Amino acid sequence: MSEEILINVTPSETRVAVVENGMLQEIFIERARRRGIVGKIYRGKVCRVLPGMQAAFVDIGLERAAFLHASDVGPRSPDSGAEGNGHSDITELLREGQEISVQVIKDPLGTKGARLTTQITIPSRYLVFIPNVVNVGISQKIEDEEERVRLRDIIQLFMTEQDSGGYIARTAAEGADAEALRADMLFLSKLWQSVKETEAITKPGTVIYDDLPLTIRVMRDMLDSGIEKVRIDSRESHQRAHDFCVRFMPELEARVEYYPGERPIFDIYGVEDEIQKALDRKVQLKSGGYLIIDQTEAMTTADVNTGGYVGHRNLEETIFKTNLEAAQAIARQLRLRNLGGIIIIDFIDMSQEEHKRQVLRALEKCLVKDHARTHITEVSSLGLVEMTRKRTRESLEHVLCETCPTCGGRASLKTPETACYEIFREILRESRQFDAQKLLVLASQEVVDLLVDEESTSLAELEVFIGKPIKFQVESLYTQEQYDVVPL
Repeated sequence: MSEEILINVTPSETRVAVVENGMLQEIFIERARRRGIVGKIYRGKVCRVLPGMQAAFVDIGLERAAFLHASDVGPRSPDSGAEGNGHSDITELLREGQEISVQVIKDPLGTKGARLTTQITIPSRYLVFIPNVVNVGISQKIEDEEERVRLRDIIQLFMTEQDSGGYIARTAAEGADAEALRADMLFLSKLWQSVKETEAITKPGTVIYDDLPLTIRVMRDMLDSGIEKVRIDSRESHQRAHDFCVRFMPELEARVEYYPGERPIFDIYGVEDEIQKALDRKVQLKSGGYLIIDQTEAMTTADVNTGGYVGHRNLEETIFKTNLEAAQAIARQLRLRNLGGIIIIDFIDMSQEEHKRQVLRALEKCLVKDHARTHITEVSSLGLVEMTRKRTRESLEHVLCETCPTCGGRASLKTPETACYEIFREILRESRQFDAQKLLVLASQEVVDLLVDEESTSLAELEVFIGKPIKFQVESLYTQEQYDVVPL
């Protein structure tokens, strides 16, 4: 299996594409004007405490106040994964006007503010530093018990050199030697001291610590022995990434390449086309079937259809094959579109329990490589698969698109015929309300054409009924939903 990372850098935007066997699997976009804030540490001020929700709103200098739940207040044990400090009452933990240091764990999404925690963590290549605790945790993805014990022993040995703080060994730490881990610990210790010094002189609503730029975060979090190549089309960004690799992962330095070609790097791998396809509702399957993916405020739905696929044996086999292919496509689309929260999948109804089980297992297998945490339920009584995917940043659609000003996000428009009948009703209201000599209707070309052509008889009857002439004027900037009736 060949996996590559392509990085396209411009002054205003950095884009990272994860390509597996020539197929785009994941895309990360960071814009200079709208950089994500997950990982940033702010000095904030509690502006409102909500006992009923066991939460508080904190002003960190953003447009909307950020949300802090009681379970995210206080220290966390890296070993047990326990969160919070045992208190159930937010009023015992926080008070209005209190200044606190908080870290963003979710970007503002839609109408919701950022999600915060006081359980600050600072990641490096191999470790995550957690201030004010003394425990050691090991990533659950490191399954070898001997390796877990080795890492724990090394970290505990070097923790005696540090002032305070606990550590979690990341997945990348598997196989790392003791000196590399010690270097990481020293780096994190110095960084935390710098954060504390900044915190002491910082006013509320100000950033105390900012995470690394996207290119370096990708090096830190994603570059491992499974990545064949990292190609970067910016000489300056390549040099930074190269220097980072030399310092933290010299064994992988040779895999980071500068791409000097004139043809855009994303065009070579067809990434631009795949990004455009990822914004469509319809996803075509190779068999002839297709998916319809709809993203809403509450949840995302994926509907599976056989389309033009008729199979070779019987209907049940056709449905099974389509669902298996759809499971793979859905897992890829969730990563590619970065869809999170509640996801409902409507597979085509299957009568055999074994087929249902195999489709679910196929979906689970395809989600193994997903960096976001997922949870899948069994097929419900309605034949639906419910799942969740952790959401920490905006979806691809929300990053690249905005709500359509014409339809207001409904994805549909009133027909010209509907607009005509609304205009008739408005004419009646205006004629009764104002003592005008005549009425002028301003509308789009499609609506005016319909009024003077197919609806001309109804229009003539309306003129006789109100006893006033009706004139029309085409407004080229009006949509077919927009109109005005002006008394003259």
